[in-house]
Amino acid sequence: MEIKVRRAEPNQMKKKPTDESKLGFGDIFTDHMFLMDYEKGKGWNNPRIEPYRALSLDPAAMVLHYGQEVFEGLKAYRGKDGSLYLFRARDNFVRMNRSAVRVCMPEVDPDFAVEALKKLVLLDKDWVPRSQGTSLYIRPTMIAVEPHLGVRPAYAYLFYIIIGPVGAYYKEGLNPVKIYVEDKYIRAALGGLGEAKTVANYAASLLAAEEAKEKGFTQVLWLDARERKFVEEVGTMNMFFVIGDEVVTAPLTGSILPGITRDSVIRIVKKWGMKMSERSLCIDEVIDAAGKGTLKEAFGTGTAAVISPVGQITYRGNDYIVAGGKMGELSLRLYNEIVSIQYGEKEDPFGWREKIG
Repeated sequence: MEIKVRRAEPNQMKKKPTDESKLGFGDIFTDHMFLMDYEKGKGWNNPRIEPYRALSLDPAAMVLHYGQEVFEGLKAYRGKDGSLYLFRARDNFVRMNRSAVRVCMPEVDPDFAVEALKKLVLLDKDWVPRSQGTSLYIRPTMIAVEPHLGVRPAYAYLFYIIIGPVGAYYKEGLNPVKIYVEDKYIRAALGGLGEAKTVANYAASLLAAEEAKEKGFTQVLWLDARERKFVEEVGTMNMFFVIGDEVVTAPLTGSILPGITRDSVIRIVKKWGMKMSERSLCIDEVIDAAGKGTLKEAFGTGTAAVISPVGQITYRGNDYIVAGGKMGELSLRLYNEIVSIQYGEKEDPFGWREKIG
């Protein structure tokens, strides 16, 4: 399919931010967006890039009533020489398709989606920030737009991509965060939607996250839904723990998101020759290790923050300080490794980086 491009008129162009230290995250968007329609029996059609605008939806659009929506999050990076890079972009669209299948939505062609993304980023390339730690956040989204009230998969969908310059996701940056172990609420159960990047997962996490925030915590660490015993993930990140000489993360059994950064960390750690385990990890083992001093580090991984070190874990009213409340050696090493690959500053032995301009 040919992607039609309609450029924004001068009066539609937005003012670009001048102070990149104040970008924040998720509040600024560029001049253009990509859109594509789906109709049952016709398939995907009318791919186009248009000026950024508000969407017009029928009040009966099925996404508003039955939650058929999936999305992704990835970034474009500007190197020191001005070059533009994507990092594992195709993997994001492959994952998006897995999410779509789980909620009965149509798949997109990952290669075509990457082509559309490249065109969009290059059209708005002047929006890609240049300061250290900044990037261009990319949000592909698919929603059910058929106007119908009745519980069934929709017959019409909209796929779109919006982009915008961002700074650090957490205000702490690389300073360690405090996380609260949640043993009252649950995020996802086996057989549910936990492994799909869909709106329901995030809505389910909001109340616990707000209650934790009121107590002074940055994030919630979720336990399994059945026994409230095994560590799963943090609200916006997968979790890793360094216990003794072992790096541990929860296995992909169906209730946690298969993170792209998670996979990158696992592959890098294995390449470095370290002991890397994907296994069930009881919260009692974490707390016991913290008490004995064998919990050397804990950190979250995700596209937005890359690596987010954990300096304190609070469980049932008790605080456990991790790595002396500082960023651990492995956390820092992983952050530097991944970011150096993303910004084109070092060799990419995995073939994850793609230069697009």
